[in-house]
Amino acid sequence: MKILAIETATEACSAALMLDGESLQKFEFAPRQHAELILPMIDQLLAEAGVTLSQLDAFAYGRGPGSFIGVRIAASVTQGIAYGADLPVVAISSLAALAQGGRGEHILAAIDARMGEIYWGEYTRPPGVDKVVLQGREQLIAPSRVVVNGETNCVGIGSGWQTYGEELSELLPNVNGFDGQVLPQAKSVAELAVVGYNKGQILAASQAVPVYLRDRVAVKPSPT
Repeated sequence: MKILAIETATEACSAALMLDGESLQKFEFAPRQHAELILPMIDQLLAEAGVTLSQLDAFAYGRGPGSFIGVRIAASVTQGIAYGADLPVVAISSLAALAQGGRGEHILAAIDARMGEIYWGEYTRPPGVDKVVLQGREQLIAPSRVVVNGETNCVGIGSGWQTYGEELSELLPNVNGFDGQVLPQAKSVAELAVVGYNKGQILAASQAVPVYLRDRVAVKPSPT
């Protein structure tokens, strides 16, 4: 199994190459530099591994939610490369990738969505399974409105916790600590993509589109 994956939905930019269970990754914390960095990262990974695009089984990308520009970059790069190399595509939630990079069996992933809201997803990792599973649905929600299913101890992860960690911890008494510094990575996208590929969850290049959750990016003034 050979899968190339990218993740650009947050301030982090990364690309990863999964080769039969082993992964290589290029990662940089580089706000607003994703467009300049992502293609060189891909080229470096392929050169270091001695692999060509035609030898890949699939191309995977973090579909969002996250930065509007970031998820558009991921989708457009995926469409271009996958179409040119005639590769199937696996779309992976950036929230799922964030949770996949965390530890524990019950993970609350939150990405700061600005405007007083977070992108939110609740995930569990079943015993003996190295893949997180979404509980309920992903949401764009105010921190004060989040609800957790079940009563087991949870851990929080992601930039939403860095911004609203105190508020979320008070609201969710079962949270057993959080790490607001963690960002989704292409390595986690690749890990989840292997599972998706094996389940037949593949798309054509033209179907590689962003998932925003939010339809508006600015508050328009009310008419006077």
